[in-house]
Amino acid sequence: MPNPPALSFSEAVADRVQSLLAPPVTSNTLNSALRHLAKWRSELVANTVLARSGAVVQSGPFKGMAYPVRASEGSRVARLLGAYEAVLHPVIEAIIARAPDLVIDIGSAEGYYAVGLARRLERTRILARDADDRAQALCRSLAEANGLAERVEVGGLFGLSDFDICATGRAVVICDIEGGEDALLDPVAAPGLLQADVLVECHPGLAAGVTERLMARFAATHRITRIDRKLDDATLPEWMQELSDLDRLLALWEWRSGPTPWLWMEAQ
Repeated sequence: MPNPPALSFSEAVADRVQSLLAPPVTSNTLNSALRHLAKWRSELVANTVLARSGAVVQSGPFKGMAYPVRASEGSRVARLLGAYEAVLHPVIEAIIARAPDLVIDIGSAEGYYAVGLARRLERTRILARDADDRAQALCRSLAEANGLAERVEVGGLFGLSDFDICATGRAVVICDIEGGEDALLDPVAAPGLLQADVLVECHPGLAAGVTERLMARFAATHRITRIDRKLDDATLPEWMQELSDLDRLLALWEWRSGPTPWLWMEAQ
């Protein structure tokens, strides 16, 4: 018997939504269906950006970076527009201005920050670390697309003892590991962190109280700034005025389902 024809992307999304809305329908299943449809629409907006502007980051600290890969997780269109985590742009520019000897990107995903910083920091050693093999492969592809395959050192898990490398020079740690920051960012178990600047995304929905615990751990040795999420439509190109308000919002949506405050902790 021949295999049935493959479903189109839109048909697959419709099937999934129908499955999510099978009785009994609850507020949770409605929310799941809405998120699934919003992700589908976000991908269509990303395709429109690609057709209009190409696979290149359009604004922000990494403007001009080739971005031919899909996001390892989260929104692709926000990255293409340069709107991704726009509240961090001043911090990223501050890191670039300091020209550290070493940047360690833990939870590097497809390499948006690792490769972006490698483009801006020609003399800085860049370590990209992610536990997911697919994310590592995407990061290597992104580095190659930008001519930086030799400069972005892609690898797997990063442990407590690995922070000893921070003692070798001026180091910046960027950490986004979905709640794992609670166990990893411990300056008692990893004293190398005491000498590093740390930019960490906290995930209180996955590790209750983690934001406050991290602030307490580093309060004596670091100047700490909390940065909460905020939408910034300044990065939307003028042609997006042609789109609906919903599509413009989806261009900025990063697929988050709860608060994810960042801490910028500068070693004193």
